Amino acid sequence: MRVLVVHAHPVETSFNRALFNAACEALTARGHTVDAMNLYDEDFQAVMSREERLNYHDIPGNLTPDVKPYVDRVRAAEAAVFVHPVWNYGYPAILKGFFDRIFLPGVSFILVGGNGTDKGKLVTNMKNIRKVAYITTYGGDRFRTWIMGDPPRRLAMRWAWVTFGTLMPPRYLALYDMNNQTEAGLKGFIDKVKREMGKF
Repeated sequence: MRVLVVHAHPVETSFNRALFNAACEALTARGHTVDAMNLYDEDFQAVMSREERLNYHDIPGNLTPDVKPYVDRVRAAEAAVFVHPVWNYGYPAILKGFFDRIFLPGVSFILVGGNGTDKGKLVTNMKNIRKVAYITTYGGDRFRTWIMGDPPRRLAMRWAWVTFGTLMPPRYLALYDMNNQTEAGLKGFIDKVKREMGKF
């Protein structure tokens, strides 16, 4: 399969970057073709412009020169893996911006049966993606995150499952309370990621 691996962490020496590298290596060893998309290294612009919002429902005019190369890479993929930290119980802004700017009408969904370009029933349009996984780290422990509702996990298991329309829900690999993990705990999680991506 062709697997798009999207990474969202600005520090090249971070544990999260090590997870990204481990995932890419394990997927490649499995025989997959990996498209490694490091949003920070690619200087992805997370903020949707006024023009993009005004043309949001204009298909295919919403595929601007800035957006289209990323849309092409998403459309070429057969599976997707997202590697990111959880900050303030949500996605890093650059990853949220990726979803906002790239998962457009005509790309991730279409609206049918409405009287205008912004009305109608939403129908999933990501027919090319067969598998999805999230690999993430939390500063908060599992209990504190549970009290907050664990929004990133909910987005992965609900929004992403519906958006990608895969047969099975996304695989969600999370390391909680990472700042208090031992070296053995950190290594154990990297090993887990390698095992899971080795059978993805």
